[in-house]
Amino acid sequence: MNALTATVPTTMVNTLEPTDRYATDDARYRAVETRDKAADGRFILAVKTTGVYCRPICPSRTPKRPNVLFYGRPEEARAAGFRACRRCDPDASAPRDARLDAVRAACRLIESAEDAAPTLEELGAAAGLSPFHLQRTFKTVMGITPRQYWDARRVGRLKANLKAGEGVASALYGAGYGSSSRLYEKAGAQLGMTPASYGKGGEGAVIAYAFAESALGRVLVGATRSGICFVGLGDDEGALLDELRGDYPRAELAADPDGLGETVGAVAATLEGREPHAALPVDVRGTAFQRQVWEALRTIPMGETRTYSELAAAAGRPKAVRAAASACANNPVALIVPCHRAIGTDGTMRGYRWGVDRKRALLAAERAAAGRG
Repeated sequence: MNALTATVPTTMVNTLEPTDRYATDDARYRAVETRDKAADGRFILAVKTTGVYCRPICPSRTPKRPNVLFYGRPEEARAAGFRACRRCDPDASAPRDARLDAVRAACRLIESAEDAAPTLEELGAAAGLSPFHLQRTFKTVMGITPRQYWDARRVGRLKANLKAGEGVASALYGAGYGSSSRLYEKAGAQLGMTPASYGKGGEGAVIAYAFAESALGRVLVGATRSGICFVGLGDDEGALLDELRGDYPRAELAADPDGLGETVGAVAATLEGREPHAALPVDVRGTAFQRQVWEALRTIPMGETRTYSELAAAAGRPKAVRAAASACANNPVALIVPCHRAIGTDGTMRGYRWGVDRKRALLAAERAAAGRG
């Protein structure tokens, strides 16, 4: 079986300011564990197992870390398909600001639309702004356009409907898709498997995987027939498989060292200072802003680095430095999207999902291969 995986839009990007003390997911989770009152209104957490988003001080039982996602605003969690917690009322915790109020008014209109996305004129009227200023303000605040927000909400509704047990036909029309062909053409690519399979937690999907040995540890590549969905680097094969299994708890994981041998070999070769092969089929989850950051990472020459500030600017949001750092941290295909080439705004080496020591070693290998010493 030659397998490779597809896109599933999930989290909207966190838009916390650079000075925010809750700048990392670890810091945010610690605030959730301790019910840190100062964190209230600074971010939203969403729980994958319940489909609910909450305030960090929600009195509900603290969810396990692998099941938690973080967002800057309630609108971002809703766009990813989560619903508000009834116990802590997270929508009421959002900070008040005239600009945010205008965007929220536009978001509410988009969320209430059933058959077609509202026009910029309609959104501007709801927000009290001209269409031009509405578009610009919305993009500045949310990191995506109103149309992209509509698309994300529609996929989010589809995912919620499928998870609730609705049939595919009912789920797609309830989410605003006019025909099944449009669903399979667009939403299918974003779900990463057929809608019927997604609705069952990945049931029926087969994700092949293979390991390779490298000087920096074990490399794991996971994929379906559509494209690579996961690249991990570590010392523990079991831990790497657990991360892959997290997204699709009911999918079948199948070891396929023969079918994926060439692919995992090409990925592992990047650890020796080689550029990822341009023909590798990559289809990853992410918001519009995250994808912009990942594309910016792929343009960095081998052995060179860019700061999070530079990546934020390249993605069109120069003030979203923490958001750019978060996009790097949430990159599911390490090495192929070279997030190890991102460094702190002050030029220092910052955290890397697979360890800072590996990050240094990767850059050193690239510089040696590129003749930069």
